[in-house]
Amino acid sequence: MYTILFFISFMITISSQIYINSKYNETNKIQNNNQYTGKETARKILDKNGLKNVKIKEVSGTLSDHYDPQNKVVNLSSDIYNGRTLAAISVASHECGHAIQDKNGYLFLRIRSSIVPLVNFASKIGYIIIMISIITSMFKLIWIGILTELIILLFQIITLPVEFNASNRALKQIEKLNIINPDEKKECSGMLRAAALTYVAGVATSLIEIFRLILIARSDERR
Repeated sequence: MYTILFFISFMITISSQIYINSKYNETNKIQNNNQYTGKETARKILDKNGLKNVKIKEVSGTLSDHYDPQNKVVNLSSDIYNGRTLAAISVASHECGHAIQDKNGYLFLRIRSSIVPLVNFASKIGYIIIMISIITSMFKLIWIGILTELIILLFQIITLPVEFNASNRALKQIEKLNIINPDEKKECSGMLRAAALTYVAGVATSLIEIFRLILIARSDERR
């Protein structure tokens, strides 16, 4: 059973990565008809929403894009920052969706930001405790590991509405501001949906891992 659960979790993770990479590669080959770069897209959305104070920064990596609410910076990977593709438009607008959430005090974003320190601690200590419990056969320690996994799961669940809402805001903005043409909407929507669904996969794998750990802990109790 443990092996089956691990395999299911592994397949969900791999499938979600294949899906997002496939949509990214597909939309990264389609040039935006209006020739906006990711940076220009972000700047236009931010300015039109009263966020001229938010900076846009080019960062290294692929799909390493993120919004930094502490420093008010939209970080875009080089391909997105300089690209004139539908992938660049989609990703840049999504990160701007988070900036708009931040400005409007979007509830789930505020909750997520407030528990980040706790989640960081739980993610660091959780697997250490789990590994110690398995190596030493002190399986009762697994319940502490399960608690840390539940904290991470809570964070992931709160992240779901944050990501889907940011994608919805992004699509509305690029339509409203005529950054894309109507015939480009389907591709952008697909890319935004794929990005959000990776977080659904994260929730699913966390649930399976928690269930697997509970089975391990309960099996030891029955000995």
